[in-house]
Amino acid sequence: MTDVAIIGTGPYGLSIAAHLRKRGLSFRIFGRPMDSWLAHMPKGMLLKSDGFASNISDPDGDLTLEKFCAEREIQYAHIGIPVRLDTFTAYGLAFQERMVPNLENKAVVSIDRSPEGYLLRLDDGEDVKVRHLVLAVGITHFEHVPDNLAHLPAEFLSHSARHHDVEQFRGRSVVVIGGGSSALDWAGLLHEAGAHVQLVARQTVLKFHGRNTGEKRSLWERIRHPQTGLGPGWRSAFYANAPGAFHYLPQNLRLEIVRRTLGPSGGWFIKDIVMNHVPHLLGHTLLRAEVQDGKVHLHLRPQDGSERVIVADHVIAATGYKVDLERLTFLSSEIRSQLKSVANTPVLSSNYESSLPGLYFVGVAAANSFGPVMRFAFGADFAARTVTRALLKTLSRQPKRIAVSGVLTTTK
Repeated sequence: MTDVAIIGTGPYGLSIAAHLRKRGLSFRIFGRPMDSWLAHMPKGMLLKSDGFASNISDPDGDLTLEKFCAEREIQYAHIGIPVRLDTFTAYGLAFQERMVPNLENKAVVSIDRSPEGYLLRLDDGEDVKVRHLVLAVGITHFEHVPDNLAHLPAEFLSHSARHHDVEQFRGRSVVVIGGGSSALDWAGLLHEAGAHVQLVARQTVLKFHGRNTGEKRSLWERIRHPQTGLGPGWRSAFYANAPGAFHYLPQNLRLEIVRRTLGPSGGWFIKDIVMNHVPHLLGHTLLRAEVQDGKVHLHLRPQDGSERVIVADHVIAATGYKVDLERLTFLSSEIRSQLKSVANTPVLSSNYESSLPGLYFVGVAAANSFGPVMRFAFGADFAARTVTRALLKTLSRQPKRIAVSGVLTTTK
């Protein structure tokens, strides 16, 4: 019997593991380290998060992104120099090797309830019994493709999370659907890779973050617009720095804030490429899609109500992610049916525990409970410290089983 198991090895899973290890708690952690970042984001991408907001959390701050970059002689700044995807993934792998050396590169294929907690089945056939389970799964479980695209064969359609190497599209005609960060990144990187790319979005205007040069601001500017891990402003400061207080807001207000805050927008560094070099059709709604003569035909409706058809070799649906517990098919149907939820996301306590005792959710699945910061690596520190405190408190109250003359007995 293992005290704690962590499923997911991105910034949230690694952060929690580092905190549990520091406190001497027994745990196992499963997954391919930094998989979402290594395999499901486009090569050459830059992070929108500033350097200071891109740390993986360890209790003593022994390996921040700044320290990692200094060790590797990589250019770094708290603000003003975008963090490259390959820098962040290399940082995550180094963090895992140093702070979470016991990580097991195995997949969990099923989870069921057991009398003492949960039973995990691994892809190598091992069964693992655990008392407490932390789900730190990433966004790739929640890919969203619109119904009027989903019927297309994989040869002609893919979600943006299905690719890492943009070079495979060199010389091909590609339509990117969407107006958010993923869509804008893909459109710009495809253009640079030599693809014939078009961007189609319902929005009438594309939005981009303003550039923060890192120059010193006046005291008055810092008071009016404090810098935070989610950008400048007092609302961002609340969402970034007080997820525990956010949890106590009325449920409907929390859901509305998460839905509306930090909507579709690209990084300042991709704006010039997209706006000046990528043809884009804005204010166009997708009506239907079909394959004819080896090409995808997209039927669009502009704002004037007419119909327009564009043709491409492939469509990339950069249409975001929607958390839905039913997408976590490795959880047994019994567990999914018993979880209390709202808007298809788990209802969580102030300690990230779900309605099923001992089952915790962190990361994007916790956003409706703790706010938009849970969609970013910056939220991992709060989540790790909160879950670690909760597990320490719970495990200290549980009886321990020890061997006496070869016989297991229970003690307080």
